[in-house]
Amino acid sequence: MVSLHFPPVNAPDMQRIRMALPYLRELGWDPVVLAVAPDLVEGAVLEPSLENTYPGDIRIIRTRGLPFRATRWAHLGSLWLRCGAFLRSEGDRLLSNEKFDLIFFTTTQFDAFALGPKWESKFGVPFMLDYQDPWVNTYYARTGVKPPGGWLKFGFSQWLAKWREPKVLRKASGIIAVSQAYAKSMATHYPWFDERRVEFLPFGAAERDFVAALSHKPSEPLVDFGDGLIHLVYAGRCGPDMSTSLKILFRAFKLFLAASPEEAKRIRFHFIGTDYAPRPLGREWAMPVAREEGVENFVDEKCYRVPYFDALYYLTHANGLIAVGSNDPTYSASKIFPYALARRPLLVIFHEESPVFAMAAAMKCGCLHSYTGPECIDRVALAVAKDWFMSGRMHEIPTPDLTAFRPYSAENMTRRLAQCFNEAVDRHKDPA
Repeated sequence: MVSLHFPPVNAPDMQRIRMALPYLRELGWDPVVLAVAPDLVEGAVLEPSLENTYPGDIRIIRTRGLPFRATRWAHLGSLWLRCGAFLRSEGDRLLSNEKFDLIFFTTTQFDAFALGPKWESKFGVPFMLDYQDPWVNTYYARTGVKPPGGWLKFGFSQWLAKWREPKVLRKASGIIAVSQAYAKSMATHYPWFDERRVEFLPFGAAERDFVAALSHKPSEPLVDFGDGLIHLVYAGRCGPDMSTSLKILFRAFKLFLAASPEEAKRIRFHFIGTDYAPRPLGREWAMPVAREEGVENFVDEKCYRVPYFDALYYLTHANGLIAVGSNDPTYSASKIFPYALARRPLLVIFHEESPVFAMAAAMKCGCLHSYTGPECIDRVALAVAKDWFMSGRMHEIPTPDLTAFRPYSAENMTRRLAQCFNEAVDRHKDPA
């Protein structure tokens, strides 16, 4: 299992593998994890408690590389550029000396995917890919939103992706993705590609994490839940692609503020961990929209990554939760599952075509509102103001339908993942 980020590094793209490790052996698979050493991950949030969430005897092999301080002068901060050759070398050693049945790439460091055909050709071991984001990403070109790192860096990475991806897809024995839209996108880019090859497998949620969170408290709490105010929390990545959801939220609150000023003045919005950069380099995403809507005095944003169990603490102690989604309908945010398991009043504002909206509706886990584009902002904001802020639903504890959640539990998601492993091995033996 190749995952460049791995605990104690707290990064989104290691969550599938972390939650799968407790169940894989009972499903017939003995995992070996190949990752980069934590100290080489620039700006990493290190959370040692994550290492207690999987069996202690799992083999974790951590490769070295060039420290970021040694290459920053040349503007080469990429984890793959600094550590990819070292990871490939260690993979070569493992595959030369031991018998493996499958290589599973589960990372958003897509350059690692290109090792799959090389290792399959050299060692005869099939490989499987996990698309947690699109490798060839048309969102920024389609919307004009500036990509992370700027247009030049992003353009080069996309040129490389368009050259590499088809070669990798042709050789892969298995492909999973967190969004069904990714399969359609691949079929659009490559007419020869059959989208039925891709298995839709969103991230699940580990209920045992919430048990562990009960005894956890942040070392430096970011919210004072005992001050008598009403604290509404959003925890996770934010960005320019969430501008429509944020405008709906803040415009709805502004309507409530005009209608019931005394009650509205008790509300505080907290956006926690909205940027992947470490302090103080993070960029605010929610605050600019709040200022634009004139409600900035009621909003606080911590634009840096926070520890995972800290985030669960804020979710489970908040007076209410806000789940805002991307303008991109293909965006599949697995945070909806921990939001539901937190069992707090929940407002969901997502694109109507997002798989998240369908999942939230199936679980009956909160007050749900959808949109199709910026032209819907005023209409949906009015509906949110009436349905959430003015109706009293902001204080109702939902009873999520856990029957609808069960298929998305970490255990069931791992069962499906293991089945994909089995099919990938069988497909490699008999491509027909």
